[in-house]
Amino acid sequence: QVQLVESGGGLVQAGNSLTLSCAPSGRFGGYDMGWFRQAPEKKRDLVAGITWGTGTKYYADSVKGLFTISRDNAKNTVFLRMNSLKPEDTAVYYCAARVFGGSYSDTSAYRYWGQGTQVTVSS
Repeated sequence: QVQLVESGGGLVQAGNSLTLSCAPSGRFGGYDMGWFRQAPEKKRDLVAGITWGTGTKYYADSVKGLFTISRDNAKNTVFLRMNSLKPEDTAVYYCAARVFGGSYSDTSAYRYWGQGTQVTVSS
């Protein structure tokens, strides 16, 4: 059973940065990966995605130029560097592995999910 484990969340002041990490426990590899976030009473939205083969990156419009997704294929680890954080970035952040077809922003395309890490940005 593959499990994804996120780390790096926390409480930061607006304008600061955080880097989230996502690593698998168990045998894992070869998946496109995504970072999603979910604020209270809101749906889970894609923040950024990265493909396995070419490393093509996708970003939500709201984080373009501020967040950077990257991966270390040798370690099967995915990172999300978040700069200039704003209070509206406050959410639980999840990493996920895309297994099925469909849009990269569709949560149903992802099979494996982490437990989430809380990011809270204070003003």
